[in-house]
Amino acid sequence: MFPGPARAALTEFVLKVHSRCDLACDHCYVYEHADQSWRRRPARMTPEVLRAAAGRIAEHATTHHLASVSVILHGGEPLLLGPERMRRTLADLRRVIDPVTRLRIGMQTNGVLLSERFCDLLAEYDVAVGVSLDGGRDANDLHRRFRNGASSHEQVLRALALLRRPAYRRLWSGLLCTVDVRNDPVGVYESLLAQEPPRIDFLLPHATWDAPPWRPETGGTAYGGWLRAVYDRWRADGRPVPVRLFDSLLSTAGGGPSGTEWLGLDPVDLAVVETDGEWEQADSLKTAYDGAPATGMTVFSHPADDVAASPGLARRRSGRAGLSGECRRCPVVDQCGGGLFAHRYGVGHFDHPSVYCADLKGLIVHVNDNPPEPAPVRLDAGLPDDLIDRLAASAGDRVAIRRLVEAQTAIVRALLRGVADGLPDGGAGADGWAALTELDRRAPGSVARVAAHPYVRAWAVDCLAGTGTGARHGPDYLGAIAAAAASDAGTPVRLAVPVRAGRLHLPTVGTVLLPEVGDDTAEVHVGPGSLRVTAGDVTVVVATGAAGDSPRWQPARALVADDVTVLLEDGDPHRDCHRLPPGERLDDAGAARWAATFEAAWGIITDEVPGHAEELRTGLRALVPLRRSGDGVSEASTARQAFGGVAATETDAGSLAVLLVHEFQHSKMNALLDICDLVDGTRPTGITVGWRPDPRPAEAVLHGIYAHAAVADIWRIRADRRIDGAQAVYRRYRDWTAEAIGALERADALTPAGSRLLRLVAHSMAQWPS
Repeated sequence: MFPGPARAALTEFVLKVHSRCDLACDHCYVYEHADQSWRRRPARMTPEVLRAAAGRIAEHATTHHLASVSVILHGGEPLLLGPERMRRTLADLRRVIDPVTRLRIGMQTNGVLLSERFCDLLAEYDVAVGVSLDGGRDANDLHRRFRNGASSHEQVLRALALLRRPAYRRLWSGLLCTVDVRNDPVGVYESLLAQEPPRIDFLLPHATWDAPPWRPETGGTAYGGWLRAVYDRWRADGRPVPVRLFDSLLSTAGGGPSGTEWLGLDPVDLAVVETDGEWEQADSLKTAYDGAPATGMTVFSHPADDVAASPGLARRRSGRAGLSGECRRCPVVDQCGGGLFAHRYGVGHFDHPSVYCADLKGLIVHVNDNPPEPAPVRLDAGLPDDLIDRLAASAGDRVAIRRLVEAQTAIVRALLRGVADGLPDGGAGADGWAALTELDRRAPGSVARVAAHPYVRAWAVDCLAGTGTGARHGPDYLGAIAAAAASDAGTPVRLAVPVRAGRLHLPTVGTVLLPEVGDDTAEVHVGPGSLRVTAGDVTVVVATGAAGDSPRWQPARALVADDVTVLLEDGDPHRDCHRLPPGERLDDAGAARWAATFEAAWGIITDEVPGHAEELRTGLRALVPLRRSGDGVSEASTARQAFGGVAATETDAGSLAVLLVHEFQHSKMNALLDICDLVDGTRPTGITVGWRPDPRPAEAVLHGIYAHAAVADIWRIRADRRIDGAQAVYRRYRDWTAEAIGALERADALTPAGSRLLRLVAHSMAQWPS
């Protein structure tokens, strides 16, 4: 019997280590807005408070088996601690939290006091540094001045010059810029870009309906217009640096996560510890009313679980249900998410749209109507510094999966263009490509959702190679992809789509049955909620929103559990790319069994390995039922060319949970191999491993190590919970994996990146009990 899902966990903690500041920024939410609780709090966090906070974080990470937690040092100004107090703070955090989870430490600073001594210290303790800068000198000096009115700009530029040094570059996490519409948007963007930051965050100044933002006399959507101007220049420049606001909108347009509490419907997973040890909600709430972020709890009296369950955080984690009726009805709600929670406050409650509603809506529509060209996949450009480290985390990292998803999106787009480049002028495939291109301009989110389906890539690869079902459907299948995207977008279109063996399939939408047609081409008219299909003398009209199969229509079905939705893919003809044969179309009873098993398995995954749940939520797209073998053994598979697709035989919930985690590890490895060489191909090897009788090549061994380490971790957790038989299974997988690591190290068959990944996996396993 497996335990039910655990309470939602917190993964980011802001520690207010010094609550005073050496600047007097007039837009600061700590000192200049409604909440003035800083006045009654000590200037510095004492060692006792720090150790209590670190203990609570470690306790929370242990309870929820968190793969990692982030601790952000904040203020005021954290550098006012001075180097010695800062060293003791960092040492205590590492000493208490590192033994139980991977600790990521960050710091947000105005940069004025940053020095070589501080940088050496931050490098020693691996602290990521974000710096606040509002643009060039004139723009920055509108708000970020010393108390005597003097400019802080030169001191900040000196700090940034330090962070650009090779010795410290890895510490720099990016620039934070608060928008002021009196500044020239392109000028601000250019001045920030000139500092060569690894990332830029643009933040709207904190405001509410009771204290609205300053606007020029013309009113309107000045903030949205300002950001649109920056977006257009950034887009024209080819996206030279990540901009979190724009990247969030592009991600949510394709159904992905927002990665920020400012936009989208991602669950909030952040809590704040003040200098006196009080637990609070996000600092931005200080702009609403005095006491708005308070929880009534302290690190001495309450664990982090109690904070996560507090009414304020519960509402902020409730997604669309926690928004106002106006927001829920809005067509861009999935991207906007109602805006920042604090910005919805007015007349005593938060049941409003954002005070920036019109600005955000205009920006979102503009971004959706003007998507950037896909970023090129550069296999020779190396990897983000921490991608290997993140992918090696023993219990998952959704940030890394987002990066893999972005790379896969670019690869699929390149493959589709490759198919289109080989088309003759005119014909069904050319019409499909033209429609897909137009839809990508008008409804990029719909195109992205269909293109992200694992078996679109599988078709494209086969089509270009002239093999398999991809070759049989041929480039005409571009019409099916375009029709699917049009159906998702609700955009009317007429297209020629291939019919093969009496089946016309639209990926992610469903299959029209035309047994009298055989192999042919049909004209498909996509209408609102319907398809009209004509092939010769046969005309069929189906309602795409209808539930259940009909004699002519088999809709795509979904598996839904908590906050994840995955296609139950038993109809796509290109799902046969797995090494095991797919099953036939499930009847209603079979689909219902899969739905129940998946929901139960998801509860087990979120309980046992919540980090892997975050990864699967970000990257898993489809689950393919396999044909059961004669011996009844549960089997599962991933396919090299189908990232985000997992195939499995029907089994119980506990086994399915393990299979999903195991196979998605293989899917991650395949995606990593798309962008990075991990194995030295000049050294052919045959390595014997515990899970296979035949000698294996180095790449297959690395695959197995990566997947089996995750399985061992699940059984380790089950063994800790004293589930019958778990200890023996844990030891088997642990020993298999450890022996394979040793054999692969001795073979000397990996690239530096592959060796780093192997070392990090081995290091994580070394912390486990024997």
